[in-house]
Amino acid sequence: MTGDRRFVLHEHYASHYHFDFRLERYGVLKSWALPKGMPQKVGERRLAINTPNHRLSYINFKGITPEGTYGAGITYIADNGTYDTLKWEQNEISFILHGKKYKGKYALIYLPKLGKGKNWIIVKGSDKK
Repeated sequence: MTGDRRFVLHEHYASHYHFDFRLERYGVLKSWALPKGMPQKVGERRLAINTPNHRLSYINFKGITPEGTYGAGITYIADNGTYDTLKWEQNEISFILHGKKYKGKYALIYLPKLGKGKNWIIVKGSDKK
């Protein structure tokens, strides 16, 4: 089973080293900054800071963003692939990734008490039924 929408995980050497996780949705890339990267073990949680949507063409971007511009620094593609949406609601998004490195169930969960609409967590889910 492969997804019909794409995702990308960018490794970003900017003012603060982090990863950017992006999901294709309605012609844009919904985006979150992951200061500690993607969770890899079931139940592991990582902070995911919601960032502005990016153009869909950015899904293939790798290279250098010049100093003085938003996101200045070096960007690599750490992983990419497709995903299946299990749930997409205002406060929770769950999906199955079909990447080269990251596969299986994940969820993004909004944390309203931790920062004015920006702070979420990303959790690695169990692939058992």
